[in-house]
Amino acid sequence: MVHYHGGPFSDPVTAVVVWRGRHAMISFARPDQIKTAADVCQSFCLDNGAYSAWRRQSQFDPSRYYSWVDRWIRHPGCDFAVVPDSIGGNEEENDELLEEWPFERWHGCVVWHMHESLRRLRRLTKDWPRVAIGSSGAFDQPGSQAWWHRMSSAMRVCCDSSGAPRTRLHGLRMLNPELFSRLPLSSADSTNVSRNVQLDRKWIGPYVPSSKRVRGLVLVDRIESHNSLPSWSPKAA
Repeated sequence: MVHYHGGPFSDPVTAVVVWRGRHAMISFARPDQIKTAADVCQSFCLDNGAYSAWRRQSQFDPSRYYSWVDRWIRHPGCDFAVVPDSIGGNEEENDELLEEWPFERWHGCVVWHMHESLRRLRRLTKDWPRVAIGSSGAFDQPGSQAWWHRMSSAMRVCCDSSGAPRTRLHGLRMLNPELFSRLPLSSADSTNVSRNVQLDRKWIGPYVPSSKRVRGLVLVDRIESHNSLPSWSPKAA
């Protein structure tokens, strides 16, 4: 499984230390450190920033995002770009955005929101090489009982009779070992590291790391010491 650590980091040197030889997700909403990621990471992927726009209640412009993707998608280290999605939109609106995708499908990762129908999820897993699962609606709290119940239903659609995924699955905001270690994901992302290296109140005690850079290394080691499941089992939920 590929662990994509989101940015940006408040300290650019910490970004280099944490990302070097690892994997990054760069959001169109905060592309500040994409050149750093492209220079030091094993690989990186591009997020459309729709979630950030939705939280700010601002308008998302797909055409500007496409121009940005066009600049980076052919970089040797770029794995994929998340296809634009409407967080609060309906399935028809999100399907229209899929039709507008101007790049090859293997460059794209489509988003299935957990409040959407399982029928749409089945169609996406048949038509696209990579599908991202996004927590939304009544299932917007990853790890909750309702979330796991819905995820179990989704996995029955995404996986064959042996539990093997029908396509590559990506977990949006799921870089928590309590989540991804119980799912057959090819990759997952979060901004856990970039956010928590800055929270001084969380780092107390006699063995406090000496700097934010060391904090970052501690966090990525804890995350990357875990892997996803090779196949789905209802017992994992």
